[in-house]
Amino acid sequence: MDAPDLVAELRSRGIPDVDGSSLTRALYSSDASLYRVVPQAVARPRHDGELLALLDASRSLGVPLTMRGAGTSIAGNAVGPGIVVDTLKHLNKVVSIDREAGTAVVQPGVVHADLQRAAAPHGLRFGPDPSTHTRCTIGGMVGNNACGSRALGYGRTVDNVEGMRVAFGTGEVVSTGSTTGMGGSTSGGDGVAASALGSLVDQHLGHVRTEFGRFTRQVSGYSLEHLLPENGRRVDRFLVGSEGTLGLVLEATVRLVPEETGRLLVLLGYPSMVEAADAVPALLAAGGGRLIACEGLDARIVDLVRARGGGVPELPRGAGWLFVEVAGEDAPALAGRLVAESAALDSRVVSDAAESAALWRIREDGAGLAARSLGRPAYSGWEDAAVPPERLGAWLRDFDELLRGHDLDGVPYGHFGDGCVHVRIDFPFEPGDDRGRKLFRDFLTACALKLRDHGGSLSGEHGDGRARSELLPLMYDVESLRLFGAVKAVCDPDNLLNPGNLVDPAPLDADLRPVRPRLPITPALRLTHDGGSLGNAVHRCTGVGKCVAPRTNGVMCPSYLATRDEKDSTRGRSRVLQEALDGTLVRGLGDPAVDVALDLCLACKGCASDCPTGVDMATYKAEALYQKYDGPDATERRPRSHLLLGRLPRWAALAAPMAPVANRMTKLGPVARLAKAAAGIDQRRSIPSFAPKTLRRGRAKGLDRLDRHGVQPDVWIWADSFTDHFLPQTAHAAIRVLEAAGLTVRVIPDDACCGLTWVTTGQLDRARAIMERTVATLAPYVFSGVPVLGLEPSCLATLRSDAVELTDDPRAHDVAGGVLTLAELLADLDWTPPDLSGVTVVAQPHCHHASVLGWEADQRLLESAGATVTRVAGCCGLAGNFGMEKGHYEVSVAIAETHLLPAVRAHQDAVVLADGMSCRVQLDDLADVPAIHLAELLASKLEA
Repeated sequence: MDAPDLVAELRSRGIPDVDGSSLTRALYSSDASLYRVVPQAVARPRHDGELLALLDASRSLGVPLTMRGAGTSIAGNAVGPGIVVDTLKHLNKVVSIDREAGTAVVQPGVVHADLQRAAAPHGLRFGPDPSTHTRCTIGGMVGNNACGSRALGYGRTVDNVEGMRVAFGTGEVVSTGSTTGMGGSTSGGDGVAASALGSLVDQHLGHVRTEFGRFTRQVSGYSLEHLLPENGRRVDRFLVGSEGTLGLVLEATVRLVPEETGRLLVLLGYPSMVEAADAVPALLAAGGGRLIACEGLDARIVDLVRARGGGVPELPRGAGWLFVEVAGEDAPALAGRLVAESAALDSRVVSDAAESAALWRIREDGAGLAARSLGRPAYSGWEDAAVPPERLGAWLRDFDELLRGHDLDGVPYGHFGDGCVHVRIDFPFEPGDDRGRKLFRDFLTACALKLRDHGGSLSGEHGDGRARSELLPLMYDVESLRLFGAVKAVCDPDNLLNPGNLVDPAPLDADLRPVRPRLPITPALRLTHDGGSLGNAVHRCTGVGKCVAPRTNGVMCPSYLATRDEKDSTRGRSRVLQEALDGTLVRGLGDPAVDVALDLCLACKGCASDCPTGVDMATYKAEALYQKYDGPDATERRPRSHLLLGRLPRWAALAAPMAPVANRMTKLGPVARLAKAAAGIDQRRSIPSFAPKTLRRGRAKGLDRLDRHGVQPDVWIWADSFTDHFLPQTAHAAIRVLEAAGLTVRVIPDDACCGLTWVTTGQLDRARAIMERTVATLAPYVFSGVPVLGLEPSCLATLRSDAVELTDDPRAHDVAGGVLTLAELLADLDWTPPDLSGVTVVAQPHCHHASVLGWEADQRLLESAGATVTRVAGCCGLAGNFGMEKGHYEVSVAIAETHLLPAVRAHQDAVVLADGMSCRVQLDDLADVPAIHLAELLASKLEA
């Protein structure tokens, strides 16, 4: 059955949200693993009745069915060839919380962090917390028996499941748990599968007791130990970790635990990760079962964070660290005991919650950071093997020897207290070259053989999936493998649920996702971080999915937060671009699927800073638009909005001599409607007013140019196009502030546009010419040694990022580093800011300010002046031409409602600070709220 027929059949069965388009199949063809399996259709059930209808369709049609969770699976256990089921969109409710019993009932698509938020008011939490906790689903955690950093203290997912309602592959629906007994309570059956599983284990009691559950992180294969009579014959817990190969979770009851107070983070530094591993057994003994977490982190991951400009709190001396968390009234004494027993080079105890959170954030981003911590990209595959903790040091030594023997490298980190090691490895995958594939197979096989010597498990928490299921015969004996087959026959006799995993596995080197482009594309942008290759750049996305978190404290990804549609996430767009450059499912950058995927990208650059692997979708979108409209294979004409909004600085310059007339005309209803229609602007948008007199006309008269008499002021102000033509009052305020500090200020009189609007619309040839002229214009001012001030964040960010990727002028790097924000400039002065005590500020950093420039200097300045600051996360939703364009208005408003507008409504008496013109236009349009620039706030207090 092909995709259109399958979609029609599913819709006829009452499942409306199902899609078989090339776009959606591309989005769901990969998870966070190295595997690519294109589904026939993707279904998003709205209730469990539709989920059961999908199972029934799978059985009657003989079409495989794979549960996806959040798509963060690293082993390839969330991709499948038939129907892929996404519960994240609709089946995402916390049904109930029983505070007295300490339990919660949840649907399978509930995001872990949302469950935590629901439990927090009751003083409770769900114990396990994977690094993907901001987006992983409880159903996915059940599928893989996820653990996370704090499983040492709170247990694995399986230890926290109290009951489940599940549909086996046979169609039987069973409710089973700690109070229902072996047969459970059933709907439409009499517990046939549960009884058969019990009989199967009873026939092999001795074997199950000796081979399964040997240590906590033995999660490979099926966990038959939970079916033993002494373990309560827990069918619900047996199903945890079965990777969706036996049944579908309809609902789960999970245990909640009290949130502990008085947490301390003990940081222990060691010469290497091996020495850190050696210290684990002594720390576990000293902790006496009181350790909540004991995590390992390699220095190379931390170095990458620093290299990308991220803040890293102080760490002890060493090249490898253990992060050990303890809590309770006696936590300080326990922390002291751990330090004494640690044999560490150096140590530090952190009690500040914000500092601890910053350190844990680095650890949580480990998978994405490790992928870029080596000389060449590193990949998952051999991802989370585990050994008994007392064997950890020996295993890491053997593993390091295996890496060297295969001419590979990897960055180990992970749950050292549980003996579980994560690693990303630099397999040399190249298009058309099978050596990388062969090395992948040889290395994984060698690791599995060596792991057996240590009594380890192929998987410690992510499941076996396509990466390791084929290797199970190297871990388990023949009798165990026969038991796995018998279990599958009982629960899913037709092998329709997630086939290719665990039983009758696919080869581990089959369906490997291409990680290099096949279609040759000559990019206009240099893409300096990926050797000039757009294909290499889009393959930075490994699928870890930080961009699909339903809530964020950063910028990424604004449109996904508004739509909750995979196509609007950074990951989704990357997947479509990967497919486009592979040229099979999506036919090149001109394919309509690329247009749909990129349409709601705001070019905010939030991913450039927030994505652990450094995906920069704004840059990729600009390149894709260039290739579509101007590239060698271009066949389409640009839309009017590109020609008008995309060249706004040019039209502003032409309108400048008659700005008052232009403003009056655009206020007339018929003229405004006609102008908006011609420019492709949504009729609900206002047209920004031109300044009656531009900044350069108002300030430059009579002032000496740099090259005339060598006149050197203390500060030069760069008149970017937006400040010059629309908001010169911002520069006038900055001048007043700087002159009050005793400085002489001059405005650069030359035209120096950054080319931003040409970049965001993909008009890169013209953008390059503009940037080359601007670099040549600004370079002498920068080289003069006098600070140059930029006031519009988006324009300054363009100098710091796009200019160095578009121009060949070596001075572009100097200009990029030589033009400062106001807060950066003031931070270098011996200057006392005006008193802002009693001033409440709601600040919306422009998304480029937050992601490229960094807003920390601004926050420090405001707080040092005494202001109370609420920093708004996310994007305002306008983002230059994006929110102005027809077809984007509703999404633009929805984005503003995620963070900005609620913050403004919650602080109605606050000063609203927004340096970016886009943010100010959005606030004026949607909330009738006047927002000001930092310079205007400071100037107003000087004059008070």
